[in-house]
Amino acid sequence: MNKKLLLVVDMQNDFIDGSLGSEQAEGIVDAVRQKIQAYKRENGTVIFTRDTHCENYLQTQEGRCLPVVHCAENTHGWKISGALDTEGAEIWDKKNFGSLELARYIAEEVRPDAIEIVGLCTDICVVVNALILKTALPETPITVDENCCAGVTEERHDAALTTMRSCQIMIL
Repeated sequence: MNKKLLLVVDMQNDFIDGSLGSEQAEGIVDAVRQKIQAYKRENGTVIFTRDTHCENYLQTQEGRCLPVVHCAENTHGWKISGALDTEGAEIWDKKNFGSLELARYIAEEVRPDAIEIVGLCTDICVVVNALILKTALPETPITVDENCCAGVTEERHDAALTTMRSCQIMIL
């Protein structure tokens, strides 16, 4: 039996139309919604990540490099977009760009035959999680749907896709 996993990275209000939102991010919401629905119809596994920051965000290394408060735990901006169906899916809070714990869980517990990644931002959290998963599961095919991702800028989106291609992650 083919076990497919869809990893939906950081499709949160702050990244879509909040403090770090963009037209490009708003523009992928419907495509991501459709992708989630397709996986659920096919009995695929869906896992969401949720960027999660605390009150001391601006004192962290990330906060000093990106001094824009975002995805503060339990705020509207931290929540996954209401346009996306999270019912029956796992949601992983992560304090950083990527999650080693999530990669271990996927490798040891989910054990998918294939992984597809969508979400925000292509050039930060999507690429980091894709590379961590490729390291944890080097023989598992990993794909990224470029039409279901958005970067901070188009140029950075394209650069991240190039990096992932170089690391044998297939770009749809």
